[in-house]
Amino acid sequence: MGEHGLLLNAFIYLAAAVLAVPLAKRLGLGSVLGYLLAGVAIGPWGAGLISDVESILHFAEFGVVLLLFLIGLELNPRRLWSMRRPILGLGGGQVLLTGGLLFGVALLLGLEWRLAVLVAMGLSLSSTAIALQTLQERHLLPTHAGRSAFSVLLFQDIAVIPMLAVIPLLAGSGEPGGGWMDAAKVALVIGGIVVGGYYLTLPVFRIIAATRMREIFTAFSLLLVIGIALLMQAVDLSMALGTFLAGVLLAESEYRHELETEIEPFKGLLLGLFFISVGMSIDFGLLGERPWLVLGLVLGLLTLKGAVLWVLALRFGIADRQQLLFALLLCQGGEFAFVLFSAAAQANLLEGGLKGLLTLAVALSMLSTPLLLLLEPHWRRPEAARAEGGRAEERIEEENPVIIAGFGRFGRVVGRLLHAQRIPTTILDHDPNQIELARQFGYQVYYGEALRMDTLRTAGAEQARLLVIAVDDPEACLEVADRVKRTFPHLIIVARAHDVHHAFELHRRGVAYFQREILESALGMGEQVLRLLGHGAYQAKQRAHVFRARDLKLFWDMYEADALEKRISISREARDELERVLPADEAALSGREESGWS
Repeated sequence: MGEHGLLLNAFIYLAAAVLAVPLAKRLGLGSVLGYLLAGVAIGPWGAGLISDVESILHFAEFGVVLLLFLIGLELNPRRLWSMRRPILGLGGGQVLLTGGLLFGVALLLGLEWRLAVLVAMGLSLSSTAIALQTLQERHLLPTHAGRSAFSVLLFQDIAVIPMLAVIPLLAGSGEPGGGWMDAAKVALVIGGIVVGGYYLTLPVFRIIAATRMREIFTAFSLLLVIGIALLMQAVDLSMALGTFLAGVLLAESEYRHELETEIEPFKGLLLGLFFISVGMSIDFGLLGERPWLVLGLVLGLLTLKGAVLWVLALRFGIADRQQLLFALLLCQGGEFAFVLFSAAAQANLLEGGLKGLLTLAVALSMLSTPLLLLLEPHWRRPEAARAEGGRAEERIEEENPVIIAGFGRFGRVVGRLLHAQRIPTTILDHDPNQIELARQFGYQVYYGEALRMDTLRTAGAEQARLLVIAVDDPEACLEVADRVKRTFPHLIIVARAHDVHHAFELHRRGVAYFQREILESALGMGEQVLRLLGHGAYQAKQRAHVFRARDLKLFWDMYEADALEKRISISREARDELERVLPADEAALSGREESGWS
């Protein structure tokens, strides 16, 4: 019966998402609001199809964990260090200012000081899931407002650690000397994640990638994230923070793009489930009993946090047209407030009635954020709205114009030439040994299958201008060309042709340029053979040039022929003609050789 119940619940969640989210997107409401409304519809106060909301919410929080891991993959340690000022200044300022004001308001409302501290801490946090999902959905993460919002969210995730540590002290259950042991555990776990992520994870990835079994790579990726989350949970730390740290450590690895590709579907589903569970957790019964108090709490929270964020946006130089966006992105309560309030209730610091009221206020504020963001363009000043066209360029993160798929003996020559010309290039390969060798020579090569369009998308194919297909397998090369033509029609494709027949197939697929891999090297060797047999340098070069031109004509003549017999006949005629042409040029070439050629 339990299995049937699990399958039925899964069916309900998926059906709600499939029906509500496309409809919300069609109406211009965004996917986040679609998930939230789906949760309201199937929850206890909607159709009542799902009743155990609390357990689902805890499970779905893993979607936030996966989201932070993927964000970490986008930030290498150097980039993270360059963000220290907004993280500490903007993020720290938001938590301290908002927390201080909320503490004062709570005292004025008659709460005891320990409860006031708890309420201030919980309500000062914003929703990482809603803000980051909105930023990614609207391609706003590279903007100044997007980067600033991410800095605030990252500081908040770090701030959850001391906030959770303070709760036992506020409840009067802190044990003397226990703080040192807890600190040692925290340091040990974080140190283990850093050392393991840097020195142990990559060799394991190489071993697994060498098996060429995609499902095992996916399994290990999830195993890594879940294991780190459990480690962080064991010492009462933020799971999302731990996986974010692991993502940062893997941001410069060759497996970054493949990790993004493998984890993205799980992140999307679990994050959607998280939003659905937030929608289900809204207690409309309590809202019906005390509507004005609940609405007052929600409006007060949105107004107070929005005002603080607006002031900080002014102080840190966020552009006028992005200040309102920044404030609206972060003015709601966050999912970590649920964690803090639950921990406080378990410590007997927060009684059930107040916890329900605070949880409802946070959930409604999260529900209101997508609606407020829909209205944001209409609230902007006219001159800021007109400047919106300038923001579109900021939204697109700078991507490399060239992607090379395959970095073996062929692709490496192309890559070296582009590197010498300082042309930014993203390089993908699926052979761990090849990747390791290339990295020893200083090339940034990522692990990834060019056959997977989602891998190419994460590698920047939507913004790139040109794709070089240099993979070893001729059939895989043709399949990549077919899929790229369908998925990224704007990409110019340049491909490695293994032989004449492969070149024919590439031309039929509309490949802009192809190069037979042995033609030029074989011509170069033939030229040297002629020189060793006594021909002059100029003569040898000229004869190779004539052969190349004749061979190109032969290629197109054979391409036009349908039957194999006709191609063989054309090839024999071309060979006989070449035997006549080269000796006829002997007289013309003699006497034209210059001493410099020798």
